[in-house]
Amino acid sequence: MIDISEKIETLRSAIAATEVRARQETLERAWRGETPKGEVLVVARAAGVLAAKKTPELIPYCHPLALDKVAIHFEKGEGRIEVRAEVVAIGRTGVEMEALTAAAVAALTVYDMVKGIDKDVTLGETRLLEKRGGKSDYAESFPVPLKAAVLVTSDSVSAGKKGDKSGKRICEAMARFPVEVLSYEVIPDDREKIRAKLLEYVERGLDLVLSTGGTGLGPRDVTAEVLREIAEREIPGIGEAMRVYGQRRTPYAMLSRGLAAQRGKTLLLTLPGSSNGVKESIAALFPNVLHAFNMMRGGGH
Repeated sequence: MIDISEKIETLRSAIAATEVRARQETLERAWRGETPKGEVLVVARAAGVLAAKKTPELIPYCHPLALDKVAIHFEKGEGRIEVRAEVVAIGRTGVEMEALTAAAVAALTVYDMVKGIDKDVTLGETRLLEKRGGKSDYAESFPVPLKAAVLVTSDSVSAGKKGDKSGKRICEAMARFPVEVLSYEVIPDDREKIRAKLLEYVERGLDLVLSTGGTGLGPRDVTAEVLREIAEREIPGIGEAMRVYGQRRTPYAMLSRGLAAQRGKTLLLTLPGSSNGVKESIAALFPNVLHAFNMMRGGGH
């Protein structure tokens, strides 16, 4: 199966539909449950619900999901019964296959239960009507890309004792979003230098500042403290989102003190110093965090 471990959990939903076509007399009997095999719609509804739950067993590359809702609806028309399946779950992948499978199996069940009294029964096209959830629903667009800076705070990197991976990973990741990195710099873990650089970015009118390093418990880890000193408003939920996401992957995530704050019209995020911590933090926050700019500019939710 495809690796979806980096995805965040969101509310997912999908609606799919198909139809059973038959003689009107057959459909009326099915609707009333007056067939040799009994209550057609009752059995078909149960079959559709079961099919949604069993989808990963039927389709090899579907991930097992804890479904929160499966609903099968029937609508009678001229010469047809429409079967509609609605599926809802909170997870890391969509539920369209569950909805499509549920609709198809419910329709097949109707077919099976009326084929003995109608040799002309057929099935219509099975189609996805609606799909919601996932990062695509939270993507943001801007007339002009957001202007950003990436700041690496590390004594060893600034001294040339080791190369930078985390800052470069941030720069590469931002290329996937409407963000243009205008500045990439490396400075030591020095409180005054960090403070001066963050304020410089704000004064330059940059929209987004992403720093990496200085969020742990080392004696020189001061980036979080500096950001808190210059912040006009902290945004606790962003730091919480990073830690919750990371905690599900490594117990050490609880030791990160990364935070986020607003100063003027600039959003400042402090990410962990490790390249893997940066990778996980970006997966946890983007593109959802970019909605902050619509809010900061008066757009609301």
